[in-house]
Amino acid sequence: MVRFPILVSVATLALSKIASAKYTLANSYDATNFFDGFEFRNGTGSGGFAQYVDAATAEAKSLAGIRDGKVYLGVDNVTENTTGGRESVRVITKNVWTNGLYIADIAHMPGNACGVWPAYWTSGPDWPNSGEIDIIEGVNFQKTPIITLHSGKNCTVTNTGSAAGSVLVDPDCDSSTSSGGCSQTSTNTQVYGDGFNAINGGVYVMQWTTSYISVWLFPRDSIPADITAGAPEPPTWGTPLTRFVASGCDFASHFKSNDIIFNTNLCGWAGSAWSSTPECSAKAATCKEYVAQNPSAFSEAYWLINSVKVYEWSNAVE
Repeated sequence: MVRFPILVSVATLALSKIASAKYTLANSYDATNFFDGFEFRNGTGSGGFAQYVDAATAEAKSLAGIRDGKVYLGVDNVTENTTGGRESVRVITKNVWTNGLYIADIAHMPGNACGVWPAYWTSGPDWPNSGEIDIIEGVNFQKTPIITLHSGKNCTVTNTGSAAGSVLVDPDCDSSTSSGGCSQTSTNTQVYGDGFNAINGGVYVMQWTTSYISVWLFPRDSIPADITAGAPEPPTWGTPLTRFVASGCDFASHFKSNDIIFNTNLCGWAGSAWSSTPECSAKAATCKEYVAQNPSAFSEAYWLINSVKVYEWSNAVE
C-alpha cells in the first residue's frame, strides 16, 4: 500500500511524456519515389510457393508499378500450371529504423483466397534477435489479421490497452517456442482482406517505443485529421487495435534496426492450414497444386499503396 502512490506518479509522468512527444517525418514513400526507397528481393520465402521476382521481371510482367497514382504490387494471375512457384513480389526498404511511428495508407490488400499469405511487416538483420513485427498477416479465407511480434529468448508481453475483442494468444515472443511468437487476434473484419477492401482500405499505424508496440487501423472515412495534416498525435486516437506492452522484455535490445517489407507469399503457412480450411481443401488435395493450376484465383491478390511514412520523435518513453 505504501508504494501505490509512487507507482501512480511514475505512470502519470510516463503519460505526460507521451503527450508531449513531437513527431518529425523521417521518410516518406509514395508513387513518386516508392521504388527508389524499396528494393526487390527475389527467391522464395518461408517455405512458400511464391517465386519472388527481381525489379526488371516485375516491370516486364506488370507485377509491380504505378496504377492510378498508387503503388501496385501483385501476383501472376495468368500463367497456367506453374512449376517451382507462382511469381510474386517482395519489396524491402533500403533504410532501417529503431522505434518510431509507421503510417501506411493502403487502398487495397490481397483479398481472401485459397493459398494466399500476404504480409506487411518489419524485420531486423539478425533474425530473430533484432526482432520482427508483423503488422498485417493472414492466410486463405481468414477474416481478421494476426498481429505478431517475433523475438529472441526472454521476451514476454501483456496486451493491456488493446481494443475489446483482441486476444493475446501467447505472451512469449520467443520465436523458438511452439507458437513462434506472441500474437494477438482481432474480431474486427474491416481490418483485413475482403472486409478491408470493401471499405476502400484505410490507414494502418504502428507505434513502436521501448515500452510498447501498438497498431491502429483507421478506415478511409475516419482517418484522424492530424495524420492527414502530417502532425500525428497518437494520444488523441483512442484505444489501438492491439498493444503489446513490455513485461518480461527489454524491447530496446530485442527490437532494433528493422526494415519495412511488403510481400504476398503463397502456400507456406496457408498450406499448413489447408486441411483445416474446408473452402480450400475441397478444391484441391494440396495448396501447391491449387496455386499452380488456378491463376485467375489470384486476380485480387495485390497491394495498392498510397503512401508509407515513418516518423521519429523526441521525448519518447524509455
